Amino acid sequence: MKEDFLHYVWQHQYFDKTTLQTAAGEPITVLRPGYRNADAGPDFLNARLQLGEVEWNGAVEIHLRASDWHRHQHQTDAKYDQVVLHVVYTADQDVRRTNGSLIPVLPLAPRIAPDMLTTYQRLMDQPAPVALPCAPLLPLVPEITRLMMVERTLLERVEQKAAVLEALHHTLGGDWEATAYHALAAGFGFQKNTEPLARLAKALPQSTVRRHRHDLRQLEALVFGQAGFLTENAETPDDAYIGGLREEYAFLRHKYTLPGALPVHEWNFLRLRPANFPPVRLAQLAALLHARPALFDALLSASSVAVLEEFFQAPVSDYWRQHYRPGKPGKVPALGRSSVHLLVTNVVVPLRVAYARHVGQPELVEAAVALLEQLPAEHNHLTAPYELLGFRHRSAADSQGLLALSRGYCQPRRCLHCAIGSRILQPNGARL
Repeated sequence: MKEDFLHYVWQHQYFDKTTLQTAAGEPITVLRPGYRNADAGPDFLNARLQLGEVEWNGAVEIHLRASDWHRHQHQTDAKYDQVVLHVVYTADQDVRRTNGSLIPVLPLAPRIAPDMLTTYQRLMDQPAPVALPCAPLLPLVPEITRLMMVERTLLERVEQKAAVLEALHHTLGGDWEATAYHALAAGFGFQKNTEPLARLAKALPQSTVRRHRHDLRQLEALVFGQAGFLTENAETPDDAYIGGLREEYAFLRHKYTLPGALPVHEWNFLRLRPANFPPVRLAQLAALLHARPALFDALLSASSVAVLEEFFQAPVSDYWRQHYRPGKPGKVPALGRSSVHLLVTNVVVPLRVAYARHVGQPELVEAAVALLEQLPAEHNHLTAPYELLGFRHRSAADSQGLLALSRGYCQPRRCLHCAIGSRILQPNGARL
């Protein structure tokens, strides 16, 4: 058993209160269980309890064993002097405040329904490969509870991504155009090369890109040069186009005193199809920067996915239509719809939510999330178990919610924090 389980039981008061009394036999009436404390100090604050004839307002601390009070050194910490009740599973020791006064203890072991404890252990004891520990118990959960939980995790996932962009916006001095540039650059990494593309954006400032956005060849020189793909090598000795980019880059790097280029070995080619090779994505990014001078305004104002699909179709130069990497010829397809959809999901929506939070307009959050409902659902090994169990999976909004549910709740076994797990663990009376 984990302490979280006792937190859950106390917070929802899911225990037998018949002749409720402390380990010393003093009657207890819970008037208010208190509020979970997310900071240092006791677990629940502002509780109201009647102990005997006296009403107390204070904190409640929860442990599996009363002796954990000493193991955590609370007897020497003045923050715990406000504790008026020590709730434990097993009362194996008396505990005192820093002034030596005794703290009443409430043991819950005999008051928790055996079936509730069995259900909890069943959820926690499922082996790691089991994607959904609650799968056998899902018939106990109404469809509306599942839908609400997936909607909640969708918003949590979008908000987490938006928070990263808000921090980036702050780092960039409150410049939304620069924020859009950095976010798009990382997005063009499509997971495998997200980190090196994010570093490239730092090594090639948006202010420098803006000065040369009118000239695609100069943009390619800057992008490929700072990415480390214009160094002399055996594949490009007679490649006139790459040689020209190399000369252009040398001039521009000196002009703007650019930092050193990224080492080529940082780019990932392993297990990637040629159409997703880093040079192909860099060429597509350069083309977009050339064709779309106002990135942020366009991404913020796009009314539909169809508009964004058109926005991202920026033609690359002739050389990159025919080369997967410098000196390596081959016919290269344009940026595909599935790639555009990933950019909408991982860049456009979080960027719009970050802006909405910044300006305090929650209606913009709803509009941003609505874009995900226009995208097709993603199907992978994380969403598959939920589909088999009948979870709704019609759009990318559902996919993102299911991914967040899997990674944030099911995999780490955070069933007590999940509306589905909470519903399953409710005593029969409360569930009805």
